[in-house]
Amino acid sequence: MTTREKQAPSLQSPKSDQPASFTALGLRAEAKPIGAGLHVVATPIGNLGDITFRALATLAAADAVIAEDTRVTKTLLAHYGIATPMITYHEHNAAVMRPHLIARLKTGAALALVSDAGTPLVSDPGFKLVADALTEGIAVIPVPGASAVLAALVVAGLPTDRFFFEGFLPPRSAARRQRIAELAPIPGTLVFFESPRRLAETLQDLAAVLGARPAAIARELTKHFETVRRGDLNELAQALAQEEPPRGEIVLLVGPPQTGTRELSAEDLDQKLLSALQTLSVKDAAAVVSAQSGQNRRQVYARAVELAAQKKLREDG
Repeated sequence: MTTREKQAPSLQSPKSDQPASFTALGLRAEAKPIGAGLHVVATPIGNLGDITFRALATLAAADAVIAEDTRVTKTLLAHYGIATPMITYHEHNAAVMRPHLIARLKTGAALALVSDAGTPLVSDPGFKLVADALTEGIAVIPVPGASAVLAALVVAGLPTDRFFFEGFLPPRSAARRQRIAELAPIPGTLVFFESPRRLAETLQDLAAVLGARPAAIARELTKHFETVRRGDLNELAQALAQEEPPRGEIVLLVGPPQTGTRELSAEDLDQKLLSALQTLSVKDAAAVVSAQSGQNRRQVYARAVELAAQKKLREDG
């Protein structure tokens, strides 16, 4: 049993007999009862002020709060004077805990699901709990609020009409480049989470595959040391390679492929394809070059097949 599992309270932790309440803006407010079901509650990503009154009322009125790390959630609840008991639910105990949570929900309990920060289900194990609840006919109620993805999008200076959230890229460079190549044609801003220690390497791989697309690094959003760095991928990769790894939570954003068709000479097209074929498959190399240049993907793929065949003949010869 892990340390985190030992800290999890019983599923039957009793609520206080006192009326549910919370404190905000120096005032004590009573929380009205909430309906049975799983309430998915967004919490702040850093600044404790970024929470809605509805979220506070839901957390106070729930029979229990399902938390990824009760130590983190305890700080939030204590800040707002909320005494609701907590249940630990994370990736290491989810398979065991989920049936018990579903059983309690089926008895008519009102449970509030939170993540360590932001909106639950985004890069955390809440999805399976929600899916199982819906399968069992249990009501799932959204209580929206803060999101690191949206907070980063609005300050990045990149297109927001369409975006794709990838989460964390693979930790190893070869797999990472392969996945980046698969994402290259997506006609929208790409949004990633990344650890500070891998940020420089990830930027190098993004620049190698996607070229000089505009990008932004959003760090410690809503916190005291919030920073947003903007530039193209090449510039950011070169800068981070010469610096100490940053600290804190990172959201990395990359602009979409350029729109419209920019005709390349046959020589330029071959050069780009040969460069891409050094680390990517024929399919992925064609996707990357097509996304970078706006060239017809089928035509680029056909040429990539020819160049790969020529390369193999030279190597075999």
